[in-house]
Amino acid sequence: MPFSLHRLISLRALRRSACFALAGVLATGAVAVADEPLKAGFIYIGPTGDHGWTYAHDQGRKAAEAKFAGKVQTSFIENVPETADSERVIRDLAQKGTRVIFATSFGYMNQMEKVAKAYPNTVFMHATGYKTAKNLGTYDVRTYEGAYLLGVVAGKMTKTGKLGVVASIPIPEVIRNIDAFTLGARSVNPKVTTRAVWVNSWFDPGKEREAALAMISQGVDVLMQNTDSPAVVQTALEKGVMAFGWDSDMSKFGGKAHLAASVLNWSVIYETVLGDVLANRWKTTQYWWGVKEGAVNIEDFGPATPADVKKLAEERRDAIKAGKLHPFTGPIKDQTGKELVAAGKTLDDGYLHGMNVYVEGVEGSIPK
Repeated sequence: MPFSLHRLISLRALRRSACFALAGVLATGAVAVADEPLKAGFIYIGPTGDHGWTYAHDQGRKAAEAKFAGKVQTSFIENVPETADSERVIRDLAQKGTRVIFATSFGYMNQMEKVAKAYPNTVFMHATGYKTAKNLGTYDVRTYEGAYLLGVVAGKMTKTGKLGVVASIPIPEVIRNIDAFTLGARSVNPKVTTRAVWVNSWFDPGKEREAALAMISQGVDVLMQNTDSPAVVQTALEKGVMAFGWDSDMSKFGGKAHLAASVLNWSVIYETVLGDVLANRWKTTQYWWGVKEGAVNIEDFGPATPADVKKLAEERRDAIKAGKLHPFTGPIKDQTGKELVAAGKTLDDGYLHGMNVYVEGVEGSIPK
C-alpha cells in the first residue's frame, strides 16, 4: 500500500521532533531516558558516622533524596582527603554521569574548579569555598550564628570565666566561629575569656580529647568545638565540665554535660539546588544561609541548662532571624584593643569571609 501525503508529512514531523529532542539532550547533558532519575553525588571529608560535619551533610542528602523520591538518586563517598586524590574522585563521578556533584569541604575547591572546566554540562557545588564558574557554585551556612548563641549560654553557665574551643584548622571559618562564640559569651558576661587549642584536623577523636583535657587542666569549665567527633562532649562528661554539640545533637554522648547544640540543616540548600536543576533553572549561586533560612539553629538543650538561659538564647536566635541582631555588630575590638568595628556598624560578609583576627577576650595567637 503506497504512502499517502499525510503519512509522509507525519513521518517527517516525527523525525524532526526526534532531532530536536536529541539536540536538547546534547545541549543540556541530560540523560536520554526521561524517567531516569537525576544523579547527585556527595564527597565527604569524614565518615558519615562522625556525628558532626559529615553526619549533618549526610542527613541533608537523605532529606533531599526523600523529598524528590523517584526523581533524584544520590550517592556519596566518605573519607576523601583534601589532596590531589580528591580530583580523581570528583572526575570519576562526572565520568559516570553524575549530573550534580557536591563537595563538602574547603580543601576540595581547586580540584573541583579543575574538573568543572572539563565537564561543562555537570553542575558542581563546593561547600565553604569562594571560586565560581559557569557550572560551579558555592554554598555554606553561617556557623558563626550558632557559635554566638552557644557563647550566650556559655557566658551564663561558666563559673571560672574560662571558656575553651577545640579548633580544627586555622582558616577564616574557624577563626570566625571562635570570635562569635567569645562575643556571645561576653555579651552576657564581659569578663569571660576564651582560649583555643588547634588539632589541625577536622576529625581526630584522640587529638580532640587531648585538647579538651589540656584546657580543662587550665580551669576551662565550658567547651565548644569546631571539630567533628563527639570526643569533646564525652570528655566533658567524664571530667565534670560542660560542652556543646557542634553541627548536630551530641546529647547522647554528653549526657548531663551537654548544654545545647548548634545544629546545621543542609537540606534547605540541597533541596533548593536539586529543585533548580530538575526545573532547568539552576544558575551559578553563592549561598550563605543561616538562622533566617533555617540552616542553623540552637537546639537540644540539656537538663543542666536553666530555663531562663534557654529562653535568652532563643530570644537572641529569634532576633538574628528577624534581622535585629548580628553577632558582629560593634563596638568590637580585636585582642590588642584596636577598634575592629565601631558602635552601630557591622562587619560585612567580605570581611567575615576572610576573617583572620581574634576579638578582645580571646587569648593566644592564631597559628601561622
